[in-house]
Amino acid sequence: MKRPITRRIRRGYTLVELSLAMSIGTMVAAMGLLLFNQQMAFLKIFKAQDFLTREAPMLNNYVVRVISAAEDYRLFEDIDSLKNGESPVLSGATVLVLRFREADGSMRASILSFEDPGTGLGLYYTMIPDSGIIGDPDWALSKQPSLVSFAVDQGVLRMIVSGPNGEELIYSGTQQL
Repeated sequence: MKRPITRRIRRGYTLVELSLAMSIGTMVAAMGLLLFNQQMAFLKIFKAQDFLTREAPMLNNYVVRVISAAEDYRLFEDIDSLKNGESPVLSGATVLVLRFREADGSMRASILSFEDPGTGLGLYYTMIPDSGIIGDPDWALSKQPSLVSFAVDQGVLRMIVSGPNGEELIYSGTQQL
């Protein structure tokens, strides 16, 4: 007598198939994690260079234009020493007062200052009104520098800008006379 051929219905995966699927899944996850870490490292480098590629050229353009248009300047240790009427200094200043001659011969003044007026530490520009009373800054040139200082070295005005990642940029110049 012949036995009928019975078929077994397969209802799952073998151990080899499961092992292979888990290995492939693990490899895909490891490659994804590697790409994510690489992207994060790239973004960290990009952010570190952001000050040098975007903020520094903008500061350079502004400072060159403003200082070259100034009739004269004075340096003060900080904004409080300017407001209190203390004597100007030649180095270690965080405030640069610029005076400009108007077309009618009158003078106006403005301030470049590294300070925290309550909106965060940064390099600020302030117009001094005719009353002479110094108010809050008109706008922030940049809030990325960790320090900005002004000095006069052998008759040359120097502005030293320290970036958020330890970069140091030095702008030098005199007014046009």
